[in-house]
Order: sequence, then structure tokens, then C-alpha cells
Amino acid sequence: MKKIQIITLFPDMFMGVLNSSMLWKAQKENLVEFNIINLRDFGLGPRRQVDDAPYGGGDGMLLKPEPLFAAVENTKKADRTAKVILMTPRGQLWQQAAARNWASKDRGYIFICGHYEGYDERIVDVVDEQISVGNYILTGGELPAMTVIDSIVRLIPGVLGGQTSAEIESFSDSKTLEFPQYTRPKKFNGLKVPKILLSGNHADIDEWRKDHSFQAKD
Repeated sequence: MKKIQIITLFPDMFMGVLNSSMLWKAQKENLVEFNIINLRDFGLGPRRQVDDAPYGGGDGMLLKPEPLFAAVENTKKADRTAKVILMTPRGQLWQQAAARNWASKDRGYIFICGHYEGYDERIVDVVDEQISVGNYILTGGELPAMTVIDSIVRLIPGVLGGQTSAEIESFSDSKTLEFPQYTRPKKFNGLKVPKILLSGNHADIDEWRKDHSFQAKD
């Protein structure tokens, strides 16, 4: 069973996502275990402080190192070999090949979700890898973490319905997007399903799908 742990200031954000669709199925089938850690539990003082103003001035607040270090240390007690991931815009851009690789590894992952204007740089000392989901800024690392987690879990054998579902779909070769698909009815609002898909000739259908696959933009 793959263990995925998430350090966040907003644990409630994950409840609906992790308990729905394929992520729920993965837990039900004992293929993955999720553990959500509230960073506030490791805050300092009676007010559980987790942030402070940056040295040198500037807008916003930074996540303090003490709560993050303590949260990672405590979380690792449940999985000593877990890889610690920091979600940050400056990280390595997430790719399908990485999702496939991480899904195949017999190890767990700890995701740190940053917030506010950033984090004290010293936190990278306990981070194994920094990951970005795109060249844009969000208010926190929660949504990117959900994206990465979903892309990993769905590739764990037994999560998706068909044996080859994850192998033949979008980005399997990192350049080709999925081909157009159709289902019943054969005709809707004057729009018809391509005849080739109704022919039963699987070789011709495969060729049609290859010819009509969209190409990823560079």
C-alpha cells in the first residue's frame, strides 16, 4: 500500500477530493493510504504561530521554519523512507512520465503545501524534491498537491477500470493527446459518430485514432 501524507494549513480542502472518485476507490481497495497533517498543530506559542514577516522587509508573511521542520520530522515517523515534496512555482515542472515513475515506486510521499507569500528558505534542507504544476501562481500548494497526487494514484495498478486504461490515454508518450471519442446515440442534434468507429475493424479504428490524436503544444 502506498502511503501519501500531506502537510497543510487547510486540511479541509482535501476531504472532498481524497474521498471522491478514483482516490476514494484506491483507499477502499487498500491501494493507498492518505494522512493529512495540520501544520497549525506544530505552530509556536499559545496562538500556534506558523508565519512571520520576512527579514529585509517586503509584503506578506512567510511560513516559519520551526513548524515545518517539526511537521516533517513527526510525519516521517509513520514512514521513514518517504520522499518529501515541496509544492512551489520554482520547482521542476510535473510531467506524466514522473507520475508513472512515482506510481511504480514502492515508497511513500510527503507533500508540503506552502502558503502566504512563501516559506523560510531553510525548509528546503528537509525537502527531497521541489515540484511545480505550471508557470503561474496560486494562493497555496494545496491545489497543485491534489493535482500531483491524483496523477500518481490513478496509475497505481488496480485503481483504473481497464488494465490498459492508463497506458493508452493522454500523454502516454508525452506528446500525443487523446483522440476524439464517442458513445451512444449514433446521431445527436444532426451530429453523427464517424462510420469507421462503427465498422468493427479494429485495425482501421486504431489507425483512425492515431491519425486524429491531437498533438501537445510545446
